[in-house]
Amino acid sequence: MTKNYADEFRADLVEFREITRKFYNKEITVPEYKSVSGGFGSYAQRGGNEGMLRLRLCGGRITKDYLSFITDSVEKYNIDLIHMTTCQSIQLHNLSVDTICTLIEEAWDHGIITRGGGGDFPRNVMSTPLTGVMKEEAFPLTPYIEAVGDYLLQFIKAVKLPRKLKVCFSSTPDNYPHATFRDLGFVAKENGTFDVYSAGGLGPRPKLGLLVDENVDPSKVLYYVKAMVDTFVTYGNYTQRNKARTRFMQESLGEEGYVNAFQEKLREAFASESLDLTITPVEFHKTGDGTITNPRVVEQKQEGLYSVFYQPVGGNLVPSVLRELTDAIVSMEEVEIRLTPTEGMYIINLTASEAEKILAITADHAANLFETSVACVGSNTCQSGLGDSQELLSRCVEAVRPYNFKDGVLPRIYISGCPSSCSAHTTAILGFRGAMKKTDEGMKPAFAMFENGCDRQGEERFGTDAGVMTVEDIPNFFIDLGQAITAANSTYAEWIQTNHDEFEAIAAKYI
Repeated sequence: MTKNYADEFRADLVEFREITRKFYNKEITVPEYKSVSGGFGSYAQRGGNEGMLRLRLCGGRITKDYLSFITDSVEKYNIDLIHMTTCQSIQLHNLSVDTICTLIEEAWDHGIITRGGGGDFPRNVMSTPLTGVMKEEAFPLTPYIEAVGDYLLQFIKAVKLPRKLKVCFSSTPDNYPHATFRDLGFVAKENGTFDVYSAGGLGPRPKLGLLVDENVDPSKVLYYVKAMVDTFVTYGNYTQRNKARTRFMQESLGEEGYVNAFQEKLREAFASESLDLTITPVEFHKTGDGTITNPRVVEQKQEGLYSVFYQPVGGNLVPSVLRELTDAIVSMEEVEIRLTPTEGMYIINLTASEAEKILAITADHAANLFETSVACVGSNTCQSGLGDSQELLSRCVEAVRPYNFKDGVLPRIYISGCPSSCSAHTTAILGFRGAMKKTDEGMKPAFAMFENGCDRQGEERFGTDAGVMTVEDIPNFFIDLGQAITAANSTYAEWIQTNHDEFEAIAAKYI
């Protein structure tokens, strides 16, 4: 960071400590506490007896120093739930009031700013996780991600936004972090420039982002961030919270009207600000010898180096594995972690022999594509959750494991506990959202199913609502689906193209 924001924000901790103690002493309500605590990256968990802390990790990047701090804190405070989020952050759960207050300050002292981790603030900047090391990307994003992440912190105290603001960068058409439908997204192009999208978002009434400019010089990205903030402050809805996200400005201003409003603010930013970036290339000399082949290993563009993918089921890290991983990485030159938007991580800049060690340490990795499914933390923990996403994923995984379906027979699914769409279920080939269902036996916990979404750049579409299944029926649905696809000797991605009628017939048994 170019500025020590920990010192700037430190005085705010007095208010946070006071209101946190009041809440856990039952002196104020959940909404009263949430209105303040979210801005510090902390929320009370369901039941109001424990809380969580969300660590702001720009672009999902975890350096060795950050990793050591996180691991030491997990052990120091006996933290048993460590969740990797879809916004490339780490959430530490089941924290006591004293732990929350102390851990926030300790995180700030180690350079991990939690301010704006929740609430109506600029959130963690997201990116393609393997930027800088992948062969197929347009150009590396890290310098721009970090510059934007640093710049956004200044708005936390300077402006009042109508709602949260999410900014992200994508360097490949896979559109991994959903740059084309965030509040502000930068899409890298082969010609060395960005296309810029704005006013997109998921949740209720989702919207794809609008293209607000093309072929943008990367040194100018901060002007676009300033224009986004100014547009949101000027035209955002401060009176109706359920219509306050940037995507609703597409409705209030119209698509053309929004683009014109954004471009007006952009012209003002260029006229009044001095925000050009000068990027100094970072020298990188590590190389490796030897080769390695494994489904979880990605060959980097750096000679002889590899990245290892790791995702435990549900995106929840086991403390003992985290410690073993940390101890191994600290002695490896240039190695760091990049969190993914699908609740996993890549350990990057590994030699072949180092990759072998990391593969062994992370042997509890999900066994196949289906087991890498994405599930938000769910209603058992989250105050807003309607459905227990983690429980549903566990039930489904346990139900299908005895059938030993080949990898790819069942797809990666995305499970959100509520309409907030923390898992991005509406962009998934198969997604689920927490609900209730009326049955002959009364109301039962259930999930609405969405199918045929796509987040790939140029092919973006939201999934269609396919109906509601009870939690107890969904594992059986996947067993039936897996058996049908196995009988066809196919994978879900291929099978669904020509067998949609059969898919509907299988689903109809449970909807």
